[in-house]
Amino acid sequence: MGKGIFVTGTGTDVGKTYVTGLIIKKIKENGMTPGYFKAAMSGNEREEDGTLIPGDALWVKNVSGISQSVEEMCPYVYEHAYSPHLASRLEGNHVEMAVVLDNYRKVKEKYDYITVEGSGGILCPICFDEARIGLTDIIDEMELDCILVADAGLGTINSVVLTYEYMKNRNMNIKGMIFNHYIADNIMHEDNIRMCEYMTGLPTLAKVSMGDVDLNIDIAELISLYR
Repeated sequence: MGKGIFVTGTGTDVGKTYVTGLIIKKIKENGMTPGYFKAAMSGNEREEDGTLIPGDALWVKNVSGISQSVEEMCPYVYEHAYSPHLASRLEGNHVEMAVVLDNYRKVKEKYDYITVEGSGGILCPICFDEARIGLTDIIDEMELDCILVADAGLGTINSVVLTYEYMKNRNMNIKGMIFNHYIADNIMHEDNIRMCEYMTGLPTLAKVSMGDVDLNIDIAELISLYR
């Protein structure tokens, strides 16, 4: 049975999918068998035959080079680029926790290290009408620790610390932070990271710059984050 980690972010478009792809690529290049999973994926395009393409899953698959099928990666795929709770309401296909957990279990049975990506920020609602399901519920049910992805730029201190405090109050375990859109020697980026570390007590696991194709983290440290 494989081990897992949950990748959450301080908000939408901070680069969770990009970072997740680099994490999985790193593990694969070191001879292990990684897998990807996301409970619900919004904002996807359709094939000519009307089939929805799970865009995040396909991107991760292509950048990492894994052989896992996209059908295994995400049980709920929506066209509308809204929070999953609203997209599912409009498209008539609400998320069921039992389905999410069953699909995750099947992925765990096939792959050594499974990186589970969240939708939006940590408070993103996954289902609201038929049941009350948030990302925190999914993380709790999967019994996963978390990696927090944040943008290195302006505003990140506030968003990182607020996310950290919320997760800490929910007794969620954050293993560390990865900063995206990082510019080396940028005084603001360097100070943002220093202040986030000071105000949360979390370590910085890696810094990712535009165009990076490799995650600058020791493979032994990376796989030690999974449980």
